[in-house]
Amino acid sequence: MRRLARAVAVAAAGVVAAGQVAPVSALAGVVAPVSALAAPICADPGEAIDPVPWPQRMLGPERIFPLTRGGGVTVAVLDSGVDAGHPQLAGRVESGFDAVAGGGSADGDCLGTGTQVAGVIGAQQERPGGLTGVAPTARILPIRVVADRLSGEGADPQALAQGINAAIDGGADVIAVSTITYRDSPALRAAVDRAVSSDVLVLAAAGDLGDGENPTPYPADYDGVIGVGAIQQSGEVWPRSQRGDYVDLVAPGVGVVTLQRTRGRAVVDGTGVACGFAAGAAALLRARRSDLTAEQAARQLLSTTIPAPGGSGYGHGIVNPYSAVHDSLADGGEAQPLPALGKPSSGGSPAWARSRDLALVGTGLAVAAVLTVLVLSVALPRGRRRFWRSAVAPAPTRRDESEEPGPPVMLFD
Repeated sequence: MRRLARAVAVAAAGVVAAGQVAPVSALAGVVAPVSALAAPICADPGEAIDPVPWPQRMLGPERIFPLTRGGGVTVAVLDSGVDAGHPQLAGRVESGFDAVAGGGSADGDCLGTGTQVAGVIGAQQERPGGLTGVAPTARILPIRVVADRLSGEGADPQALAQGINAAIDGGADVIAVSTITYRDSPALRAAVDRAVSSDVLVLAAAGDLGDGENPTPYPADYDGVIGVGAIQQSGEVWPRSQRGDYVDLVAPGVGVVTLQRTRGRAVVDGTGVACGFAAGAAALLRARRSDLTAEQAARQLLSTTIPAPGGSGYGHGIVNPYSAVHDSLADGGEAQPLPALGKPSSGGSPAWARSRDLALVGTGLAVAAVLTVLVLSVALPRGRRRFWRSAVAPAPTRRDESEEPGPPVMLFD
């Protein structure tokens, strides 16, 4: 968020909408346009996927669960609605609001993307060590801003504006705008301003058109909004994650295992699901530190990120739920490392540059020490053989001696 970031430092038509997350394992029928009179073609249910997802291993939200799980905080998800019947969300999804229809509930999900984002925010574990959301006891307020099909231009900005206002009125503490638009709108800007003045923390996907035109995403570009980009398991920015000064931090967004509508799970990509991870961290922070305003919470999130290779795709770095909740670093300090992070690419930020320089200095000293040992291992034996006489010193002067003996010397007089 260009604005809070400063404070801390003191489409082509027919493509999937930026900020949306499309399931890799359940794509059939999701994006096909349908007649207004035809029944919507909904995403397939999910599959049984058991391994612990890599984002969960990287971010390690379980480390903070002894302190908070996000209880008492409401996170609004602006997307396609959320399936309130999913077993891992049961009992914590409110009825919400349908901004597409202009009224009604949003606790069902045809497209599936809203449930996917809600999953990374608040999925409850089915068994110890299994998949969990970042804030598994937070409440989810679904706001539908896109219905049963995706558009290359993203959501209608009027629907987004109406959705943000509904989230404020519904008591949201955190708003995750995982479906975005590429059209600026006075109404959308005004809704964001109202959220900021209402002490609501707003996060928005940075968009998924980074490998193309990289258009300006809204509301991520507005003052007061934390823009979220996506990284891969290696820690590198996803090529499709958009780049610009509207990116304030990044979170996992590639090959993410999360909940799918109806039941089961899906594997998804997108800055929308990355926005969900960041929103989950924000929920933990607001639950644990209720004394912080939304602006202070935003600064805490940004100041506790893990430094990443530089560039406009990373913002301040990788979201770090543990340090955001546990550390007091808004005025400086060093965040706790993430439990798991792949090797980053070279480049970058001052923090990476310092680490690289220290590594180079250490390597240089080690090489010098090895060379010194090698030189001494050669010089010591040769020195002993030459009685420490320089190999280039001139031969000693030989004095001629008389063949006649000298006069006797009286030792005792």
